[in-house]
Amino acid sequence: MADTPARLLNLLSLLQTPREWAGSELAERLEVSPRTIRRDIERLRDLGYPVQATMGPEGGYRLVAGKAMPPLLLDDEEAVAIAVGLRTAAGNAVEGIEDASVRALAKLEQVLPARLRHRVGNLNAATVALATSDGSRVDPDVLTAVASASAGGERLRFAYESAGGGRTRRLVEPYRLVAMGRRWYLLAYDDQRADWRIFRVDRMTEPFATGQRFTPRVPPGGDAASYMQDRMYSLAPVYEALVTLHLPLEEARARLGGSADELEVLGEGRCRLRTHADTLEWLAARLIMLGCAFEVHEPPELRAHLRAAGKRATAAAAGPAGP
Repeated sequence: MADTPARLLNLLSLLQTPREWAGSELAERLEVSPRTIRRDIERLRDLGYPVQATMGPEGGYRLVAGKAMPPLLLDDEEAVAIAVGLRTAAGNAVEGIEDASVRALAKLEQVLPARLRHRVGNLNAATVALATSDGSRVDPDVLTAVASASAGGERLRFAYESAGGGRTRRLVEPYRLVAMGRRWYLLAYDDQRADWRIFRVDRMTEPFATGQRFTPRVPPGGDAASYMQDRMYSLAPVYEALVTLHLPLEEARARLGGSADELEVLGEGRCRLRTHADTLEWLAARLIMLGCAFEVHEPPELRAHLRAAGKRATAAAAGPAGP
């Protein structure tokens, strides 16, 4: 095999198999001399591939873990399997690997041959992904398009559907993709509104990288995670509750677990609780789990929620109506 680059790629492909190769076996596979194999091993080491050699009759060459991650060679089956796996991870916003999976998917799909793109497309078309609890589902094609525009510093156009069902066309400077609560969000600077905006990716369609470059801006707070967290929490409704608990103050404090709630002694084994939460469900569940009688003074929405939950609980306790 006279073509040195092609021979090095073939040698690397063999070494990436998790086994040890004798120099004579590699020479026979590649139809070269053992001396050429030794020179090619040194070339791979110079390129950053950690090839380890062991001496003796059972010795040989194998690829080991190194300090950095060099490029990998993938055959067709491996490339398809990784692409499908990355699309699954990206579409479900798996905690801890969400952003990395999108970046890796964008890189891989950029270099996939047409024949492999077709196979990946067929597999995805034949696969049904579980949606999130609210029925939303992210299209990995949208994710990769957004990730590519963000990484390339290109302005992005897309159609967007608001929570109320209205549709608009947006032109933005994409900053970062952020996964929160098994949802994907895009933090971007909206050129038309001259302000930062957060977009749910499952509501984005028809993404198009315009090719127009921009100088990245820094969001308030300095990074995407801080801005997103502050913004999302500021948009969440907060319910303030005032409740009389039929518990002595010290016992109520013990059952509440040392939280920062305000407690006030009322006498006769009762106390006043002032607390807050971002959902009525959490407030109601927390009060019920105290295991004591209580009266809700405010908010009225909490009383309505407890009445509805009480009716459901009473119906369930009554048992089935009949066969």
